[in-house]
Amino acid sequence: MPICKFYIVDVFAERKFEGNQLAVFICDEVLFEAEMQKIAKEINYSETTFITSKENYDVRIFTPEVELAFAGHPTLGTAFVIQQELIKENVKTLLLNLKIGPIPVLFKYKSGKPDIIWMEQNPPIFSRFFDTETISLILNLKESDIDDRFPIQEVSTGEPFIIVPLKTLDALKRAKVDVEKCLDLVENTEAKSILIFCPQTHKKGNDLSVRVFAHYQGIPEDPATGSGNGCLAAYLVKHQYFIKNSINVRVEQGYEINRPSLLYLKAEESDGGTISVSVGGRVFLIAIGELSHD
Repeated sequence: MPICKFYIVDVFAERKFEGNQLAVFICDEVLFEAEMQKIAKEINYSETTFITSKENYDVRIFTPEVELAFAGHPTLGTAFVIQQELIKENVKTLLLNLKIGPIPVLFKYKSGKPDIIWMEQNPPIFSRFFDTETISLILNLKESDIDDRFPIQEVSTGEPFIIVPLKTLDALKRAKVDVEKCLDLVENTEAKSILIFCPQTHKKGNDLSVRVFAHYQGIPEDPATGSGNGCLAAYLVKHQYFIKNSINVRVEQGYEINRPSLLYLKAEESDGGTISVSVGGRVFLIAIGELSHD
């Protein structure tokens, strides 16, 4: 007998078979943590999620190597599956209970179907800075490739990332992680992933191009990263990258690995200095399956 029904979705995609693929499991029986981790490793997507309570929308998120307290595209993809397969009506908001806590998700609809889905992320935490030499060696780039008008900084809106500003799309394309140096660095940091970005883009109409490397978590390069781009959104406002206290931008990711993705970022700093962050994208259902006992 099947113990779980699962759904394959593309998240942050403008059409099917783009964006970041995700498997979402709805469990009728309790799965132990080791079982969920084994399934995530066998599927080998950047993340896999498990809805462990259909009533409370409790969700667990696993990479092939570790469990995460929060991640972006699993939050949106799982909310889409809950709305489409469990609720089956056009709700405006959902509250997903992740290990990090409750994350609100807002639905927009077009012709009665979900269009852009938005998630609110936690208030950002800005922490340590990194020197240009260290990061350029990890990325196999020249120090002059890094935009020194802005800092290299660790930022978290739930999952911490090292944010690295580059000058050009050429530098972004040339970046190649020295895995040993990278792992040495992140052993001593909260952030285990590196996000690099630049103001030049592959596609007209987009505002920034991004790449994300998460070797520590078993993900050499991620095609679309909602948590990382939430950190980026906060960073852009904090350091006034666009010379203002609010942003509403389109970010492309995944072109270098042939999984083009599009993320929508909103962030605003209040008069009290608090920065609010929302990340949005589209989700497409690709396939449905069942997982059975051995």
